[in-house]
Amino acid sequence: MSALDLLSGDARAFCEKVWASRVHLHHTEPERLVGLLSFDDVDHLLTSTAIRTPAVRLAQDGAVLAASRYTRGATLQGQPLTGLVDARKVLDLFEGGATVVLQGLHRYWPPLSRLCAELELELGHPTQANAYLTPPGSQGFAVHSDTHDVFVFQTHGSKRWEVHPPDGEGEVQDVLLEPGLAMYLPTGTPHAARAQDTVSLHVTLGINQHTWSTLLDRAVRRARGAVDDTGHLPAGHLEQPSLLAEGLASRLEQLAAALRETDPVDVVAAHQTDFVEHRVTPLRGGLLDRVSLADLAHDTPLRRRPGKPCVVRRVGDRLELSLGDRRVTVPARIEDAVERLRAVLTEPSFTPAALGMDERSDLVLARRLVREGLLEVVR
Repeated sequence: MSALDLLSGDARAFCEKVWASRVHLHHTEPERLVGLLSFDDVDHLLTSTAIRTPAVRLAQDGAVLAASRYTRGATLQGQPLTGLVDARKVLDLFEGGATVVLQGLHRYWPPLSRLCAELELELGHPTQANAYLTPPGSQGFAVHSDTHDVFVFQTHGSKRWEVHPPDGEGEVQDVLLEPGLAMYLPTGTPHAARAQDTVSLHVTLGINQHTWSTLLDRAVRRARGAVDDTGHLPAGHLEQPSLLAEGLASRLEQLAAALRETDPVDVVAAHQTDFVEHRVTPLRGGLLDRVSLADLAHDTPLRRRPGKPCVVRRVGDRLELSLGDRRVTVPARIEDAVERLRAVLTEPSFTPAALGMDERSDLVLARRLVREGLLEVVR
């Protein structure tokens, strides 16, 4: 089951239909969602780690509380540490009705790091994760809307959501979220939520969508290189606006001509490369893989590291593999092996023998891709 299937059911149907709807609910196994961030996990983060702001913030009655009310300072090797969460202060404020928000969990909580990385590959849009711990009967934020799409799922207790129509017309939808139920809210959907009789913990996944304007802007930036846009505007244009209109018309024609010559395939390739190269995926197990590279054999089971991108393009007599935070270049003569690699990346596991070259070449490529973080050893 893919990350998107876990949250929305049939992934293809979701992409084709639900982005045009207002609310989408999907039932799944509660244990799978609870396992991503449990109540005990949050207790551990708040009370047993050196978590700092802005990874944590608190809100109550629609207002964000000052960080000074729940943080402290310390020193490490004589160097000051600021913004450390004071667990006792947080617990006191929580007991008094404050909601605890864990921000940017995709950066430091492995199960959500993996989920967000996999969603980014499936959707092609940047993804982030926050969590909200709310006392019984409390509401952290008033009715508001987000500037991105949101998946919401409950992992402890229950929370009643009011989902308002975006245009203010129509009925307010009432949704009770409990573990095992995920909800999707498109960009701009007004909503508010209140915990019920027990402590509530829910996770939100924000999908920061790229739009067609992203590609159009990139195409225009490329085309502008062919336009002479240097020099000052002519003096006297306030009295003779035609001086500007004529000059602008000429440059717009240059821009239009350059756009007509722009190859959409090149623009798309640049967008994809830029997207994947800004994705930093977790390297859980990377140390074990590195120190055991010499033991990697032709029959060693491997698999794609969860959420790790792999975009391939040909540059002259080389193949360039974009792997998130790095590029790997290999000779174009092994293109068939690279294509076989891309085919088996979707498999639960495979061995270097699947690359289809001679044993030595298979091992050289496999070891390099383990070192670079695309592949991991199955243990």
